[in-house]
Amino acid sequence: MSYSVGQVAGFAGVTVRALHHYDDIGLLVPSERSHAGHRRYSDADLDRLQQILFYRELGFPLDEVAVLLDDPDADPRAHLRRQHELLTARIEKLEKMAAAVEHAMEARSMGINLTPQEKFEVFGDFDPDQYEEEVRERWGNTDAYRQSKEKTASYTKEDWQRLQDEADELTRRFVALMEAGEPADSEAAMDAAEDHRQGIIRNHYDCGHEMHTCLGEMFVSDERFTRNIDAAKPGLAAYMRDAILANAVRHRG
Repeated sequence: MSYSVGQVAGFAGVTVRALHHYDDIGLLVPSERSHAGHRRYSDADLDRLQQILFYRELGFPLDEVAVLLDDPDADPRAHLRRQHELLTARIEKLEKMAAAVEHAMEARSMGINLTPQEKFEVFGDFDPDQYEEEVRERWGNTDAYRQSKEKTASYTKEDWQRLQDEADELTRRFVALMEAGEPADSEAAMDAAEDHRQGIIRNHYDCGHEMHTCLGEMFVSDERFTRNIDAAKPGLAAYMRDAILANAVRHRG
């Protein structure tokens, strides 16, 4: 069975002009011609066209595609394996690019005006935007959310780096207290909890002791918070929660 140039163009999603060009340069020469001299393509020709389009999609120049396909020692299965490897690598690259674009859009919605590279430099492997949709659904109508959006809208890379440095220092402080055997309701631990609350107020939104206590509960009730916090030291999330609660009780007294 053979196919006209128009049929092949429709099958493959290419233009008739492209098929004519492939014929002219010897990359895809139709196996047959009609009595009127029109090109006729066989199933084998379609297989070759598929190989050409694979490599073209991957960015190979036509002359390199010709070399790859016309190598007499080439194994067709080896071609398929190579194409699969190349396509898999490209898919991974495109997925990373899509994720970077998505994070950039989320960052804009949060007011975090950083490039993906800058965000990596500031936050490392932690993505501060990954829960933005959930945050917006849960607290989008609250004053705290609006205050945070307003404050962070003008933050620069240096501002976010300062906040991250403050958070890292506070984490080290809590870890040191744990390792020193200080109870979570000790003065030192409660002071660290109060500094944590003041940092939220200073950098994000008004955070009363009741709200701070709710945040502390999330540290242990939401495994995502627990996992991130406990990365510094196992049990840190629970220790911070207890210190925050003790600090709230101290101020109520």
